[in-house]
Amino acid sequence: MEGSKNGSDELLRLAARRLTGVKRRLFIAEVALRLCDGNPRRAERRFSWGRATVTKGIHELKTGIHCLENFQARGRPRLEETYPQLACDIRELAEPRTHADPELKSDRRYANLSAAEVVTLLQSKKGYAPEALPSVRTMRDILNRLGYRLKRIQKAKPLKKTPQTDAIFANVAAVREEVKSDSHTLEISMDTKAKVNEGDYSRGGKNQDRRRRPDGERLGS
Repeated sequence: MEGSKNGSDELLRLAARRLTGVKRRLFIAEVALRLCDGNPRRAERRFSWGRATVTKGIHELKTGIHCLENFQARGRPRLEETYPQLACDIRELAEPRTHADPELKSDRRYANLSAAEVVTLLQSKKGYAPEALPSVRTMRDILNRLGYRLKRIQKAKPLKKTPQTDAIFANVAAVREEVKSDSHTLEISMDTKAKVNEGDYSRGGKNQDRRRRPDGERLGS
C-alpha cells in the first residue's frame, strides 16, 4: 500500500493542511502509526510530510508533552532591527526635517523627506554602499515603522493680479495727487481684504427681508 495515490491518501493530505500547530502534528502522527507502522520516512514518501514533523508528532502523542509554538519568530526580521545603526542614521537624517502634528491629535511626525531622498542621503552623507541599502519601497516601510510620514511643505502661491490692477492704482495715485492740497477733501483709508457675503450668499442664501412675522407680515415691509 506504500506509495499509493488513491483518493484516501489525498484526503488525508487535505485534512492535514486544514490543521495547524500541535493539532496537525498529532493528526500526522496518528496517520503514520496506523498506515506507515510509525516510520517517519515511509510517511514522508507516501504523504509528502516532513519526517522531522512526523517524528515530533509521534513523540508528542506518546509523551503527552506538546511543544510551544513560536509563530512570531517566523519570517524575515525587520531590517532596522537587524541593523540598529541603520535606524539611528535614518533618524539623524530625518529629525532636522521633521515636525509634529500641527493639531496635536496624534504622535505622528511628518518629514519633508521622501524614501528616495533618504536612500540618497545615506549614500552621500553616511557612506553606505548602494547594495547595502534596501529598495525605495522598503525604505518607505521603514520610515513608516519609525513613525515618519511624508508631508511636503506647500510652496507659496503667487497672488493673483487682474489686468486692471495697474490702471486702478494709477488712477488712485492721480486722484490723491490732484486733491492733496485741497483742504476740503478728506482722504479715508479702507481695508478691502475682508470678505462679506451678500445677496444669495448671505445667511446661507436666506434673505432676512423675506422672513415673515408671526402675524404673517413680511419683515421690512
